[in-house]
Amino acid sequence: MIDFSLTEEQKALQEMAREFAEKEMKPNAAKYDKGEEFPEDVMKKAFEVGFLTCTIPKEYGGGGLNDLDTIIISEELAAGCAGMYTTMMVNALAYTPIIAFGTDEQKRKFLTPQTEKMSFAAFCLTEREAGSDAGALKTKAEKVGKEYIINGSKCFISNGGIASFYVVFANSAPERGLRGISAFIVPRETPGITVGKVEDKMGHRASNTTELYFEDVKVPEENLLGKEGIGFIIAMRILDKTRAPVGIGGVGVARAALEYAIEYTKTRIQFGKPIALFQHNAFKIAQMAMEINAARHLVWHAAWLLDQGKPCGKESAMAKAYGSDVAMKVTTEALQLLGGYGYMKDYPMEKLMRDAKLLQIYEGTNEIQRLIISREVIGPIKK
Repeated sequence: MIDFSLTEEQKALQEMAREFAEKEMKPNAAKYDKGEEFPEDVMKKAFEVGFLTCTIPKEYGGGGLNDLDTIIISEELAAGCAGMYTTMMVNALAYTPIIAFGTDEQKRKFLTPQTEKMSFAAFCLTEREAGSDAGALKTKAEKVGKEYIINGSKCFISNGGIASFYVVFANSAPERGLRGISAFIVPRETPGITVGKVEDKMGHRASNTTELYFEDVKVPEENLLGKEGIGFIIAMRILDKTRAPVGIGGVGVARAALEYAIEYTKTRIQFGKPIALFQHNAFKIAQMAMEINAARHLVWHAAWLLDQGKPCGKESAMAKAYGSDVAMKVTTEALQLLGGYGYMKDYPMEKLMRDAKLLQIYEGTNEIQRLIISREVIGPIKK
């Protein structure tokens, strides 16, 4: 039977996240949107309440939340500030390969310390010539004795400059193509790692994004995730799991924009009455509300499938693409309702619109999501 009601525990998580977003994130969003400093004070509080480690299993000191639980709190956090939310979400993105493919020893070595002291991690897949085409990555990992020596570079790495370790995808057998890619856990302090410049981004400016350079970086063989040659499989399975949080990030951003637009249109008087009473504006608000609800249910369904252990590649792609598309559309429409005021930095609307755009790009562009969806929907074609 279909049940859309939340448990008492989920309601409590939702309320805790909403309160955190309202008290800690929203009041500081404009300050950290300047991009001049990292929101360390807010992240310390996020760590204290468990948002930075909520996906780590309880046996390793984390919150042990399932996918739907995580989605419920993620909407609230994204509504508070998309940039700060990205920092938290990327932690979960980097933890997930270790949770899913790591040994017990690897989990205790790398995940447990994250729960004892505020720490961050990064997922290192994207390269200058390997964005949507992840199989084209050039970073290499040569096996020498009981070590791998990594050489190459990564770009657009969220948490790149603040991470204590990286999950790095590199080609350990270039002649095998996709089947030569492997995944490694690489501690930040390993000699040969250089952090590049902090990117000056259009949105999500409260998050840290950098390039990374690896020059003769020696990684012990025990830091290999799974086994050699399954790195591409690991990456694709992890992205199937982490696309839903991007979709719900879109829902959170869109909802924040809609709430602000409703508040504004109810108090903005033109031609003798609140502009919310003009049918065109009222219908626009109704359309935005419908699309936000539709996006939320798509994401919830994908998260439910994940928790049930069911295949969800298509559904996760739908959730990511539609949720982020809705964020872009709603923030654009909501800004229009505010007119010139929406365009000014004195109001939060222009930040919401800038933040929405990245959601359509990272963790697989929405064009790639549509490719995934189309292949599953169309199925094999007889020649």
